[in-house]
Amino acid sequence: MTTPKNTTTTNTTAGTTAGTTTKPILVLGSTGKTGSRVAAQLRQRGHRVRGASRKGPVAFDWTDENTWERTLEGVGAAYLVDSQLPDAAESMRAFGKLAVASGIERLVLLSARDWVVPEGEEKLPCERAVRESGAQWTILKPSWFFQNFSEDPFIRAQVQGGELVMSAGDGVEPFIDAEDIAEVAVAALTEEGHGGQAYELSGPRLLSLDSVADEIARATGRVITYRPLPPDEFAAHAVGQHVPEEFVGLLNLLYGWIAEGRFATLADGVQRVLGREPRDFNDYVRTAAASGVWAGGGDGVSDGGGGVERP
Repeated sequence: MTTPKNTTTTNTTAGTTAGTTTKPILVLGSTGKTGSRVAAQLRQRGHRVRGASRKGPVAFDWTDENTWERTLEGVGAAYLVDSQLPDAAESMRAFGKLAVASGIERLVLLSARDWVVPEGEEKLPCERAVRESGAQWTILKPSWFFQNFSEDPFIRAQVQGGELVMSAGDGVEPFIDAEDIAEVAVAALTEEGHGGQAYELSGPRLLSLDSVADEIARATGRVITYRPLPPDEFAAHAVGQHVPEEFVGLLNLLYGWIAEGRFATLADGVQRVLGREPRDFNDYVRTAAASGVWAGGGDGVSDGGGGVERP
C-alpha cells in the first residue's frame, strides 16, 4: 500500500506493532457493502477479524445491548456503521463507552458527507458520540457508493429492467467505490496518523444519473435510461416495487440531496490517505457488467441504499 500522505501525529495504539494489531478487529455490518470489504481487506493483510451483524455468525444488534459485550470482548479496534435508528446517537454513545471500558483503543465510524442543518440542531450526533468516546477516532464521510447500482436489490432490479427511476432530478453526485472506502477504513484501523481525522471521501468525477445510465448501457450493450420522478410519484413507484415503506422516505431524502446538488463537489480524502486517485466509475461498471450481476431479474426489495448503510 502507498504510504499515507496524512502525517498527523497520534499516540501509538497499545496492542499494535508496526501498524498491525495483535488483537482482533471488530467489523460491524460485516455483511454490508463496506463492512464486507473492510473485513476482506483486513484478512488479506493478515489481521484477525471479528465480523458482526444482525445476520452474521457473530450476532450484533444495536437495539439489543445484550449482544454488545460479547462482541467487544478482546477486541483492539472497531469499524462502526451508523444504525440510522431514531436513537442511534444514544446507542453509539453507550456502545463507545462500553468499547473503551472493554479495552478498545481505535474506533472508525462510517458516517456521511457534511450537510447544513437548521440552527440549533446537532449535526450528525453519532459522530459526536464517537469523538467523545475516549478512544482514538477516525470518521469516514463518503458520497454515494458505486455498488448501490449492483448490490442494492431495488436499484439493481431497475438496471436489469433497463430504467433507473429516482427522484434525483438532473443533479450530480461524486459516486465512490466501496472498495476505496474500505481501503481508507483499513488504513485508519491499522496505521498511525489517522487519529482525530474526519475524511470526506468521493470518487474522481461528478456524474448525473443520465451519465450513470449511459455508462452502464455501454458496458452491458443494453438500452438503459434514467427517468426522474417527483418525490410523491417516486414514493408510490417504490412502494409498488415492494420497497419497505420505512426506507422510501430515506431514499427520497437522499435523492433530494442529489437533485439539490448538495454534495456536488469532489473531496480529497482518498488521495490524502492512500496517496492515489479514487477508482473511476467506468472501471467499476466494466467489472460489474462482466460479472453478470445486471443480466438477470431481481426481487426489487431495497436495503435502503445511500451513503450510510445499516449493519
